[in-house]
Amino acid sequence: MKMDFTYGNVLKQLIFFSAPIILANLLQISFLFIDSLWVGNLLGAQALGATAVSGTVFFTVLSFVLGVNNAALTILAQQKGKGDQGELASYVNAFVVLMAVMSLLLGVVGYVFTEPLLALLQTPDNMIGLAAGYLKIHFIGIIFLFGYNFISTVLRAVGDSQTPLRFILLAVILNVFMDPLLISVFKLGISGAAYATVISQGIAFLYGIVYTVKKRLVPFTMPALPSFSETSVILRLGVPAGLQMMVISGGSMAIMSVVNSFGESVVSGFGAIQRIDSLLILPAMAIGTAVNSMAGQTIGSGDIGRTKKIANDGVLYVMICMLAISAIIFLTGYHAVRLFISEAESAAFGEQYLKTIAFFYPFIGINFVLNGVVRASGAMFQILVLNVISFWVLRYPFTYMFSQWIGENGIALGIGMSFLLSSLTAFLYYRYGKWKHLVLFEK
Repeated sequence: MKMDFTYGNVLKQLIFFSAPIILANLLQISFLFIDSLWVGNLLGAQALGATAVSGTVFFTVLSFVLGVNNAALTILAQQKGKGDQGELASYVNAFVVLMAVMSLLLGVVGYVFTEPLLALLQTPDNMIGLAAGYLKIHFIGIIFLFGYNFISTVLRAVGDSQTPLRFILLAVILNVFMDPLLISVFKLGISGAAYATVISQGIAFLYGIVYTVKKRLVPFTMPALPSFSETSVILRLGVPAGLQMMVISGGSMAIMSVVNSFGESVVSGFGAIQRIDSLLILPAMAIGTAVNSMAGQTIGSGDIGRTKKIANDGVLYVMICMLAISAIIFLTGYHAVRLFISEAESAAFGEQYLKTIAFFYPFIGINFVLNGVVRASGAMFQILVLNVISFWVLRYPFTYMFSQWIGENGIALGIGMSFLLSSLTAFLYYRYGKWKHLVLFEK
């Protein structure tokens, strides 16, 4: 199942490597969708609202460590490309120790400060109790979420995107059956939904460890304190990578503040669009992750020419995928929105939004691919700057300005224009930036 990206047909490798990542991302989204489906139908709107608020808090807290996980992909892929199994094993150990410590700290801090965090978000009083109980259970099981995501990252770094699909599929299947069992049969209510998620992720994590070690897919060692040089490299990449996720999270909330100003119909329509958008953007995200892994190996091996070939083929592939998606969504946007919402005014806004944004989807695909290549070199601070430009210099101001000029239909145009200019910024840095000369590891 493992691919060596330092030789072979780049486009063929990219297609076969990215396909399981697309499916894995789809399963991750279905995980959240299934949770919402059971909670909404079995416990009602108030409980569903409590899970939504809790999800916002949990993602914000998680975003930093998930960013560090992205840094792991770059570091481990480069070590794989270098061909030094000892160094690869040593860095895997370093990440295991540091991620375990961070997840435990976040779990404790999140559990203790659950109520203040919910109050900070102005959670309605009638939801605080439900949301707090749900959120605390997630903080207790936070290490399982980190664990099985980290194993997936390590496997993708060494060229295996198929095995992680097993772990995620297992977690989703378990969650499908455990949600109604714990919510209704055992009468645990909203806490049952949280326990179902934590238990299913915990079983997937344990299965992932056993399977990966037994099959010797990754050179794991007995946990030991990492060296100073390893810790230094991880933090040098991990801190800006973590901040990237926080910038994205904050930028998304800023966009939501613009949407909120147009009232309930637009907010409802935008909520439906976000569900659709999370599906439409999956191929671009998966191809970006695949490119990150592939380019990391070739950069580690010192083959910058092949790295550029990966970038060129990645842009070609993502453009074809996103153009196809744009055409489909332009033609079927109304029906897609009506799957999620029936109110006529909200559906009309959603249809117009999708028909506008469809023209810009290829550009966000280019952004994912080129940033994936640059990220593979270890240029995490530079990617952080590019994300700040993308969300805070372009996306939020453009969305605000266009919405002020032409009303709610300006939201899509502002976001779309930011996609276009962000891809141009990413190209300029890819073409003229110094990422090609970065050296992560001392010789």
